[in-house]
Amino acid sequence: MKIIIHALMLLLFSAHAAYAGEAEISSAMKKKFPYATLISVSKTPYPGLYEVVFDNQIVYTNEKMTYLFSGDIIDMHSMQDITKAREKQLYPSAFSKLPLDLAIKMVKGNGSRRLAIFTDPNCVYCKKLEKEMVNLKNTTVYFFVYPILPGSDKLAKTLWCTSDRLKTWENHMLNGIDPEPGTTCDTSVFGKVAKLANQLHVSATPTMLFEDGTLQAGTMPLDQIDSQLSASAK
Repeated sequence: MKIIIHALMLLLFSAHAAYAGEAEISSAMKKKFPYATLISVSKTPYPGLYEVVFDNQIVYTNEKMTYLFSGDIIDMHSMQDITKAREKQLYPSAFSKLPLDLAIKMVKGNGSRRLAIFTDPNCVYCKKLEKEMVNLKNTTVYFFVYPILPGSDKLAKTLWCTSDRLKTWENHMLNGIDPEPGTTCDTSVFGKVAKLANQLHVSATPTMLFEDGTLQAGTMPLDQIDSQLSASAK
């Protein structure tokens, strides 16, 4: 489980003799990252830790500015993801900006709830996730095909170029039936999906994006997916 950091801990500056405050950290960040838009710097409730908000990411640094931390902070008392909560406050939901025309659309029931999934046709865990969702109700699912595994690119293009993408996709992911190659079409969609994944910091499949902007990498049991969908739809 992620406790403090799930990403890299990067060396930022050489050690400073004096402790820095919000103004000093802000000035140093602007000099260190001149091409990024700095929104704010504020002291967190955690000793020696400062929150640094850029236009598309929250990071943390210590008061000596010796390290930059990229990842989620979890409150061990409430088990709340502090970073995710702040992201929801600071950034509009990424879901509303999704280019849905790049995805394969599946509607379950009335389709009132929405979920986007970055997925790979050769990904074992992606297939496991889709099997979990067979009995999912009242949800529209958008599959963004993101072929990052060896051999996936060719398979993804074959799947995309069929006359019924959803049926072909489900046959492959749920039943192990590979599509018949032959038909060609415009497959520039995969470059666009890769760019989108990079913008959203999606680096693995499957990754789910819920309506409230919550990103969840990996698979989940149906009851948890259903619970998160309902909470996100609110």
